[in-house]
Amino acid sequence: MMERKSFLLRIDPALWAELEAWAQDELRSVNGQIEYLLRQAVQKRRGGQPRQVVSKPDAPPAES
Repeated sequence: MMERKSFLLRIDPALWAELEAWAQDELRSVNGQIEYLLRQAVQKRRGGQPRQVVSKPDAPPAES
């Protein structure tokens, strides 16, 4: 499994409440909902191209 990056996010409480309600509607955690939305935005920015996984030189190849 790919290692996940942690970071601190400061967010407006009203926006948090909207994301929390949206996440509940879609049966996700708020973290999962934010990650889902960010992935959609990145894919849209790339013109619908799927994400390319780049392996580190000493890491085993990524599984599809």
